Amino acid sequence: MGGSLGMLVQAWARVGADASRTAKVAALAAALRAVPASELAVAVQYLAGEPPQGRLGVSYAALQEAGATSPAPESTLSLSEVDQRFTELAEIRGAGAARRRVQLLAELLARAAADEQQFLVRLIVGELRAGALGGLMLEAIAVASGQPGAQVRRAAMFAPSLGALAQAALSGQPQALQAFQLRTLHALEPMLAQTASDVAAAYARLGAALAVEWKLDGARIQLHKRGTEVRIFTRRLNDVAESLPEIVELAQRLPADELVLDGEAIALDASGRPRPFQQTMRRFGRKLDVPTMRERLPLHAYFFDCLRLGDATLVERPARERLAALERCVPPAQRVPRLMSPDLPAAERFYLEALAAGHEGVMVKALEAPYEAGNRGASWLKVKRAHTLDLVVLAAEWGHGRRHGWLSNLHLGARAAADAADAGDAGDAVDAVDATPAAAGAAPGARQMPGHAPGFVMLGKTFKGLTDALLQWQTRELLARETSRDALTVYVRPELVVEVAFNDIQDSAQYPGGLALRFARVKRYRDDKGAAQADTIQTVRMLYEAQSGAL
Repeated sequence: MGGSLGMLVQAWARVGADASRTAKVAALAAALRAVPASELAVAVQYLAGEPPQGRLGVSYAALQEAGATSPAPESTLSLSEVDQRFTELAEIRGAGAARRRVQLLAELLARAAADEQQFLVRLIVGELRAGALGGLMLEAIAVASGQPGAQVRRAAMFAPSLGALAQAALSGQPQALQAFQLRTLHALEPMLAQTASDVAAAYARLGAALAVEWKLDGARIQLHKRGTEVRIFTRRLNDVAESLPEIVELAQRLPADELVLDGEAIALDASGRPRPFQQTMRRFGRKLDVPTMRERLPLHAYFFDCLRLGDATLVERPARERLAALERCVPPAQRVPRLMSPDLPAAERFYLEALAAGHEGVMVKALEAPYEAGNRGASWLKVKRAHTLDLVVLAAEWGHGRRHGWLSNLHLGARAAADAADAGDAGDAVDAVDATPAAAGAAPGARQMPGHAPGFVMLGKTFKGLTDALLQWQTRELLARETSRDALTVYVRPELVVEVAFNDIQDSAQYPGGLALRFARVKRYRDDKGAAQADTIQTVRMLYEAQSGAL
């Protein structure tokens, strides 16, 4: 007899295989109605690709080792059993933790059928994408519960999780969704932005009633204040107030007794330019030596939205009203630089000023739109300058959902060492860079990621920017170059070069070169280049130093 995990995996497969949005919603709604009430919250979280426990602490190497476990002949696992094992995985600490995680995960996978293993592995690594996110899941909850879609979407802004929302909606109590409200000192899912290619394109999409503001290269914060109590939540909704005492003190000086603000925390150098993003992140979650770190790396807070002021909840009010409230409660020095309804030439100059100041670009926002908590709203458009590198494909992971059967997620590598044509200035730069924290103990080619060809340094993965035609082509070409594989990944000869756009470069303890690309996406394959003409790790390090102002 199959378990409830198998039923969920079947629903996931149906959603991924069907191109029709209506059919996807129907499949999800049927699954939600069929899941036992005690497992509903877990089912929704899994279909959304987010275990309730968050990150489980399972390394890629551990996943590879455990993933070699032979599958069970049939499905017997329940969602409750998987959830319990995930909780145990997340709680493992201390000496021998890695080995215990491998053992526990292998025991779990040994009880899973083959399709369940694939589902669980992708869920753990955060790559479970079957179109069941965001608005699609909200539609399914509305259909499954019979509740009006507008009420479900409104409640979703304030619910602590999709699982909690689904439980309330399907509880059979008509007023259950009304219990979800913005509560001070309780985290709210942040609104996210869509992307525009340039300022003119953003203007064409949003019209004339706009605000244009600098997009800072900092860490997203959501500040809550009630009296003297302050909480500061990250984008992942973790409370980090203990780590950021200077921002807590700033909040306590603000005149409002109760408020919720959306903004950024950022580390600046002596000239007022932003330090590398990773330096800002060193302050987050730290509980030891906080006073010392505050002195060495002070953070500055800048706010761009006001979601609550006093007794008034503003989330559903137009941006124009929220910005007016922000001006009443936050002094100019703590507000993100902004232009209200500038003409296009002024907005483009403002964008260039943001770049010249070392920031990412600008946000263009519709002034009549509400705050869409938890959504990537069409009323916020980000305009950023992207960099590109020519990198070698070292491996690719099998896709899922509508990409099932195609090689999708690419492992990207730079050449480990420069040849004679790259000598000179690049070598001089590396001599200087090797003393930086990012490079310490991570000389080019010092170690290989499992399965990758020697001579290349992995910088990250991406499945973004790939059309169906490109997926078909790269699957054929990569399989022709296969050297080995495991349950998730096909390793290949390092022959194909891909042009990759990215936002910036950050420190990384995960990859051998000590660096990783942020927001990488494929622009095109370079059939005019071989692997010997790909960019080197020296070039990547030079870019890293240039963005941090060291060169």
